[in-house]
Formats: sequence, C-alpha cells, structure tokens
Amino acid sequence: MAANFDGLRFSHWQTELRADGIVVLAFDRQGASVNAFSQDVLIELADILERLTIDPPKGVVLRSAKASGFIAGADLKEFQEFDRKGTVNDAIRRGQAVFQKLAELPCPTVAAIHGFCMGGGTEISLACDYRVASSDPSTRIGLPEVKLGIFPGWGGSARLPRLVGAPKAMDMMLTGRTLSASSAKAMGLVDKIAEPAVLVDAAVALIGSRPPRAFKQRFTGWISNSWLARQLLAPQMLKQVARKAPKAHYPAPYALINVWKTAGGKGIQARLDAERRAVVKLAGTPTARNLIRIFFLTERLKGLGGKDHGIANVHVVGAGVMGGDIAAWSAYKGFNVTLQDREQRFIDGALSRAQELFAKKVKDESKRPAVAARLKGDLAGDGVPQADLVIEAIIENPEAKRDLYQTVEPRLKADALLTTNTSSIPLTELREHIQRPAQFAGLHYFNPVALMPLVEIVQHDALDEANVRRLAAFCKALDKFPVPVAGTPGFLVNRVLFPYMLEAATAYAEGIPGPVIDKAAVKFGMPMGPIELIDTVGLDVAQGVGAELSPFLGLTLPAALATVEPGKRGKKDGQGLYRWENGKAVKPQVPQDYKAPDDLEDRLILPLLNEAVACLHDGVVADSDLLDAGVIFGTGFAPFRGGPIEHVKAVGPDALLEKLKALQARHGDRFAPRPGWDNPALRTATV
Repeated sequence: MAANFDGLRFSHWQTELRADGIVVLAFDRQGASVNAFSQDVLIELADILERLTIDPPKGVVLRSAKASGFIAGADLKEFQEFDRKGTVNDAIRRGQAVFQKLAELPCPTVAAIHGFCMGGGTEISLACDYRVASSDPSTRIGLPEVKLGIFPGWGGSARLPRLVGAPKAMDMMLTGRTLSASSAKAMGLVDKIAEPAVLVDAAVALIGSRPPRAFKQRFTGWISNSWLARQLLAPQMLKQVARKAPKAHYPAPYALINVWKTAGGKGIQARLDAERRAVVKLAGTPTARNLIRIFFLTERLKGLGGKDHGIANVHVVGAGVMGGDIAAWSAYKGFNVTLQDREQRFIDGALSRAQELFAKKVKDESKRPAVAARLKGDLAGDGVPQADLVIEAIIENPEAKRDLYQTVEPRLKADALLTTNTSSIPLTELREHIQRPAQFAGLHYFNPVALMPLVEIVQHDALDEANVRRLAAFCKALDKFPVPVAGTPGFLVNRVLFPYMLEAATAYAEGIPGPVIDKAAVKFGMPMGPIELIDTVGLDVAQGVGAELSPFLGLTLPAALATVEPGKRGKKDGQGLYRWENGKAVKPQVPQDYKAPDDLEDRLILPLLNEAVACLHDGVVADSDLLDAGVIFGTGFAPFRGGPIEHVKAVGPDALLEKLKALQARHGDRFAPRPGWDNPALRTATV
C-alpha cells in the first residue's frame, strides 16, 4: 500500500503512483521556465513527504517535469528578500528539515537527474539513497554556492563528504565547479548513467536492486572524515584556498573548511546545525550580497539579445593576436569563419594558435577536425560577400580602418553587419564614408579572448537598435556578456581602466617598485597588479590607447608609456616593465625594509572610481548596474566589492571626494574630481 494522492492537486509537484508501487515525484514549478526551490515549493514537498512517511510506497523517484533541466537551485530573488527581512535562518532551517524528511523516508529513494543540477538541486539529490544521471551533455552537477559568497546550506556540506570522501567533496564545494555525468559517476556522486529516454526506468531498476555502496567508497567516506583526517587535511585546504582568495574578501571557503573540521565527525543533525549557523552568518556579509547581485547582473546581460542573430558566416580582417583569437573562438562556438590579412604568414600564425585552442577546449579528438574546418585562411578576402558579420581587427589607426571599410563595404550582403574591434577610437571618427551606418558598430573584445567574458557593443547615433540586439545575441552565442556602450573615446572599460594604469605607470616612473604597486592593487582585490597588466596587454597597445585617451581625459603619458623600445613591449617580447619567462612575470626582489607610500592604494584605485563616476554622468552606459557589470567582467575589478559604483556607494561618495581632493593637493590636478559626484544615485545603496 502506498500513499494515495488521488484527487489531490499540487501547484509545483506532479505525483504518479506506478503499477509497481513506486511513486514518481516530478518537480514542475508553477509559472516558471526553470525549476528553483522557493519556500512554497518546500512547504508543498513537506506535505507530500509527510503522506509518504505515513503510508510508504515501494520506492520514490524524484525527477523534473521540465525539459530545460533538473533543478537550478534556490530562488535567489526570494533569498535576497529573506536577507532584507532577516529571515535567512528560517528559510535554511526549512530546507534542511524537508530534505532530512526525504532522507528518512522508510523506502528507497532515487534522484533522476537530467540537465543542470545546481545548488539545492544537488543537495536534494544527496538526500536520496541513489542518483541516476542522464548521459546527455547538458547534464551538469554542481554546488556553486561559494561563488555567491556562501556554501551549501541545505545539507550539501553535511552529506557530500560522507558520500564521496572529504577531499573530493571539499574540492567540489570550494571551487564551485560543475561535473559531467561521467565525472560525477567516477567520483561516486552518481550511481548510474542512463540515456535520457530511459532515465526513470533506470531509477526504478535501482530501487529494485538496491545495490550496496562499494566498500572502498564507504571506507573513504568514513576515514577521510575522522577526527585525525580533519585535523590533518583542514590546514592543507586552508593553504590552497589562501593562494586564490583572501579571507578578508572571500570568507565562505574558510567558513566551510572550519565547519567541516569542527563538526564533520558528528551526527547528521549536529552537522546540519553547524552548516546552517555558518551560512546564515555568511549570507549577511557584503561579499555574499555583492556576489548574488553580480549573479543577477549576469542574467540581465544574457537576456539583452535573445537568440535571433541571423549570423552563420563571420569574416575577420586582421590575423594578429586579437583578430586571430576572435576568429578561433567564433569557429569553436560553431560559426563558419574566414580570416584575412595582408600576408599569409600572419594567417598561418593565427591558425596555429587556433589549433592550440581547439586541442585545449575540444576534449573529444574525433570532433576536433570538424571544429578546425570551420576556420579557413582567406588571404584574398573571398569570404566577404558570404559574411553575415565582418569584424575588423587591424591596427589602431583611424585612416587605415576607414580605407579598409571603403574596400569591404561595397562587397557586403545587404543585411550584413560591419564591426570594428577598436579599443578606443570613437565611432564617429570611423564612420566617415560608411554607406550603411545603421549596420556599422563596434565589437570590442578583451585579451585573452578565450578567457575574458565581456564584449562591448559600441554604439553611435546612426546605429539601428535592432542591430544592437543582433550583436548582443551573437555575443551570447559566443558565451560572452554583451554590454552596450557609447562610442566615445575608450568606451567604458578602457576609459575607466586607463587612469588606473596611467597612475601605476606614473608611480613606477617615480621609483616605486613594480611588485609594490602590484601588491597594493591585488590587496584591494584586483585580479593582477597594474604593472603586470601593462606588460600583459603590451606597452605598445597601452601607448596607443593612451594617445587616444590622454587628450580626452586631460592626462599626460609618463615616460614608461611615452616611448616603447623595440623588443620590449612586454609579455609578448619576453621583456617590458618586467622580464617574462614561460609566460610568467619575473618580478625583482624588493628590499625587506622598503615601505610603500601610505596613499599608494588610493592613488591607484581613486582614478578608476573617479572615471567610473564620470562615465555614469556622461551616459556611457544606460545605468550603474551595467557599468558595474562591464567593469567587473572587463577588468576583473574586485567582484566582492560589487563594482566601482557599488563600491562608491558602500564607502560613501563624500569620503571618497575628500580623498580625491587630498590627492589633488599632494600630487596634482590629475586627481581633480570628475563631473558626476553630485549624482543622487551614488547615495542610494543597492546592497
């Protein structure tokens, strides 16, 4: 006999009692395209589990009724609301209690996972006895909460170490990485892999056979969570985390390790209580609030263009580092690409680099030839008439670019888009003689193309808005975040970044050691120091951007950027401000008694904030959220601070203005406050 659900209607769950006595629970959140756990969903599930406890079936299979995936995790908008109301503790307690009720059901339970299975989705699967995963490539399993400034709080951190062993479990939670079905099976997280069409059948078969966990896995789960193992492993984990994430900026991984170290050997309820207390504390930190806000910013950027871009064939002119890498990435993402340059040797070099990218990204060797075939060298430019999109990526010279457009545009299809990868030249300078300005725009990528997630869509007053949407959809197809920006000098990212890099070069010219300058920036939360960054982008590139931006911003290039010696352009030459070996900067030793100037961090960061405020004032982007997103994804600006405008709000514009004025008095008018500091929006906290 099993619980009878006849006549009962649930808003978010479908219940089916099969002829073999097994109940299939299908999650289908009402009014949503994706399954995510809200409190309503959990309350309804608790009611269902109560009935199943009283009158248990032969087994329970948990699946998704949505084609889009299993479960995305918790409803983060609702989570933000609980944070505002101070009720996060209650929300976490409820989730833990419901999942524990599932774990205690007096019958076998199986999670049938197809598609994405993230956060709370993985946690509810861990509360089941078994897990079956679909063999479809879309199936990805993860606990990414650390990327939101917290860690799994609905039993994930309490259950996973016991299931797969502490080292594997902690690595998965500390990195937030996702696993394919096969990787999850190899780890012991998944018990069986099945074709999507027979996923539920495979889950039912597990209920019938009830295979015991392998002795090795059970032993590893026990021994790696013993008191001695926790005391030995926790310090090693802390060292590894400290190399990537300072505790002051990112407390979540440290809290996770501490909870496991102190409570990992206790009973399930004690582990759940320790988990809940730590996650509640983390949820109230500025880091968690900012990282959750950034998650919503990424969702906004993904939604800017929709899916309809109408682009199949891409023609790239310029096979240098940027053009070649743009072409390779586009081919990797499924577009047919032709790559043109003045000489075949440049094209050959780009094609060689592309092969390296394909070897790294396409794990299945049998699929690499098809990917490589999508990228073709095109010395004569024969791909222009077939192209739906042309991307110009030649030298930063307005006259050279305009000359190219006059030869390319007459050969384009009627609806083809012509774009430039210029990093700083205003589009009003480039569109002279353009016959179809409504189809001309900027597509500004960042170096390295394969790693940097942002593309600026550079606009001008004659550009058709429909083509902005097409380009945004194209960026989405490339797995890039598009940010529409005004076509003024430097656009957004370079305009904000340049004063920061310029001040670093000025400090360097004054004799402040490069490693000291870099250390100050990294301490603030930048991903790399500005001196290393100048070498990475290339002193020649920095000089070119500087020549365009300096007059516009009223700044002067320091000696380090004013003259660039041949063969000393930075990382690409092996010598710049630093010496480079095997792709890494060899930084000189700084005397132990050297003391950095007290105002060094302010000198570096305040020019960036100053220009960000000016960009908002000038309407370079539509709003402060897009500005923060653009600068975070384009420069790596300290994500835990929420972006430059969010940081201004948090510290207070008046306090920062006083610092700017003090720097202006001490170091000169390059620190003069830019227009926009009186914007009322700077005094309205988002987080």
